[in-house]
Amino acid sequence: MRNLLLTIKYLGTAYSGWQVQVNAPSVQHALQDAVEKLFCVRENIVGCSRTDAGVHANMYCCNIRTESNLPCDVVTRGLNAYLPCDISVVDCREVDYDFHARYDCIGKEYMYLIRNTSVPDPFLHGRCWSFNKRIDAEFLNKQAQAYCGTHDFKAFCSSGSSVQSTVRTVKSFSVVRENDMIKMFVEADGFLYNMVRIMVGTLTDISLGKIEADTIDDIIDSLDRSRAGITAPPQGLYLNKVIYKGCEDIG
Repeated sequence: MRNLLLTIKYLGTAYSGWQVQVNAPSVQHALQDAVEKLFCVRENIVGCSRTDAGVHANMYCCNIRTESNLPCDVVTRGLNAYLPCDISVVDCREVDYDFHARYDCIGKEYMYLIRNTSVPDPFLHGRCWSFNKRIDAEFLNKQAQAYCGTHDFKAFCSSGSSVQSTVRTVKSFSVVRENDMIKMFVEADGFLYNMVRIMVGTLTDISLGKIEADTIDDIIDSLDRSRAGITAPPQGLYLNKVIYKGCEDIG
C-alpha cells in the first residue's frame, strides 16, 4: 500500500463544499469519481478540512491510501484528464503511510476577497464579495491585529459546531488594498465553523460604523456570537495555504 498526498485547487461555485453530501455535488465526490476511473477502484480520500458551499481553494491537500503503482506524475495527469475544469490536481507525491491530511496539518491560511466598487464585474461573479461602501484598508488592518494571539473565539463561531474547544491561535491577520480589491489574509493553527467569514463580517461592520472601532478585544472576551458582526458571504473565501511540518514545498 502507498499513501499519496494530492495538492489540488478548485473553484467552489458549483459545489456544496469539499465533503460528500447526499443529493448535492461536492469536490470530494468529483475527485473520488476521477480516482475510480484512473485506479479502477473507488478509494477513500481524506481531506485536510471541510469547506462550505461556494468556498474556493487555491491550495487544498488530501491523501489516498492505494495499491496503485502508477507514478505520481501519471496520477497527476490522469486525474486532471477525468476531473471537471473547475478542479485541478497541481501536485502528487508519496508520503509516509501514517500521514493524515487533516491531523498532520499544523496551520492554514485563508484569503478573503472584497471587490470594493459599485461597478460589477461579470468575470468575478461568484469569486468575491461585492461591497459598495468605501473601505479603509489601512484602518481595518489596524483593527484586525486584535485577532492575533491565542484566544477563545467562541464569539466568532456559528452554531452547529461540535468542537470540544473554541480556543485557537491566530498567527497573523492582514488587510491590504490592490486597486478596487480588498484582500484579507489570516493564518492560524485551526479555524472554527465560519470563523473567518465572521471575522471579515465584523471588520466590514466596523467599517460601516455598525460596530464600534477598537472593540474586537471586548467581543472576543464576551464569548457572545451576537456581539460579533455578520457572516460574510462564502464566495469571497479561499483556502489559500495548508501547512505541514517539514513539507514547506507543498503547493
